[in-house]
Amino acid sequence: MSEAPRPVTWITGAGKGIGRALALHLAAEGATVAASARTLGDLDTLVAEADRSKGGSIHPFALDTTQPEAVAAGVEAIEGGLGPITQAVLNAGTDQSMGVADFSTQTLRAVIEVNLLGTASCLEAVLPPMRRRKSGRIAVVSSVAGYRGLPTAAAYGPTKAALTNMMESLKIEAAQAGILLQVINPGFVRTPLTDRNPFPMPFLIEADEAAARIADGLRSKAFEITFPKRFTYGLKLARLLPYALYFPLIAKITGSPKR
Repeated sequence: MSEAPRPVTWITGAGKGIGRALALHLAAEGATVAASARTLGDLDTLVAEADRSKGGSIHPFALDTTQPEAVAAGVEAIEGGLGPITQAVLNAGTDQSMGVADFSTQTLRAVIEVNLLGTASCLEAVLPPMRRRKSGRIAVVSSVAGYRGLPTAAAYGPTKAALTNMMESLKIEAAQAGILLQVINPGFVRTPLTDRNPFPMPFLIEADEAAARIADGLRSKAFEITFPKRFTYGLKLARLLPYALYFPLIAKITGSPKR
């Protein structure tokens, strides 16, 4: 008898940061990982690093999530080469600081294109085969920045809020189709994106630790995977504050001037 194929995990944005760390973590646990990113060089170094771990296997698939046809072709290539995608971690994203002084429709459109529409392209491609099989898990990487508005996050925050709302909207129907949906809301994680932040980042954790937390969450049925809880739960409580208290509190924490 031939051995049954291993479950396949598809991770987008796997070239850097959380996606890269998660790919290595899951491969070290013995998983078969389909890693996608726009930059083939990042994927090549990822595969080389995974080979040294002697764990599972990482297979590179270069694609741009903002190109729906490329995403559809990528999903077809993954399933044709490795087998059915049993779980997808839609992690590809970007961040551009934007506030009052540099408010720009162009900036907002660029962030929406990657964070929201890029994720939607992945969902559009991976949901149909999972529906046909009546099984699967999809986890979307959002952010606690989507909980409530934050200074300089006028482009990034709305996309993350929209991702969470979209997954909430799909959750019940997906469950009826046998598909488990999850949202990943990390606090501050050291990545090339957060390295650009000009402000203090409380409870900052390394990408390897974030990957371990996400891997644990992927073994659960919880809708939200969030960490570190001592930070993210404080932000959850802040969502309950009236605006008269919320804005002065955030201004004090971030050092923004009160108006």
